[in-house]
Amino acid sequence: MNPRQFLAVGLVALLTGCGIPTDNAPRVVHPPRGPFPTATPADTAPVGPATETVCLVRDNRIVPVLRRVDRPPTIEDHLRHLLAGPTEAERDTDLTSALPGAVNAAGATLTGTQARVTVDEPGDDAGRSDEVLAFGQIVCTLTSRDDVTSVTFLRDGRPLGVPRADGSLSEQPLSRTDYAPLISER
Repeated sequence: MNPRQFLAVGLVALLTGCGIPTDNAPRVVHPPRGPFPTATPADTAPVGPATETVCLVRDNRIVPVLRRVDRPPTIEDHLRHLLAGPTEAERDTDLTSALPGAVNAAGATLTGTQARVTVDEPGDDAGRSDEVLAFGQIVCTLTSRDDVTSVTFLRDGRPLGVPRADGSLSEQPLSRTDYAPLISER
């Protein structure tokens, strides 16, 4: 056998011996059983010595998300972090916020264990219909703190009636239990 023939036989053997069978028709492939662990925003967030919880939204449910921060946030910082919305990594896991256009939270103070959140008049272009989720995000986020047990909302210094998960309006201090039916633990 000359070198050319030897090379041709070797090439044919190599191509036919790759071990991948052929089928006459497409085959159904069944995925393996789950669930499968996935990276969470906490896995990709910066590592800091303190943890804060912000409550975001996925599939019309409130989802508490842990973030690592450099220091424990003040109540103002915590509200500001929530209002900033999801990080890019959180958006990649389909987390959003109902706050933009629904609630214009201007600031928060702490009186005893009650957070008082000042809410501005909504803009003309608000057009959001998910106020329950938006107020629930604020209540869920602020009551995740050790120093907050309830949240009240004020507009122009007066109590503001806000929707609870059951659709009723309340001017009373609200807690996580008022939004429990909407909160998902992931």
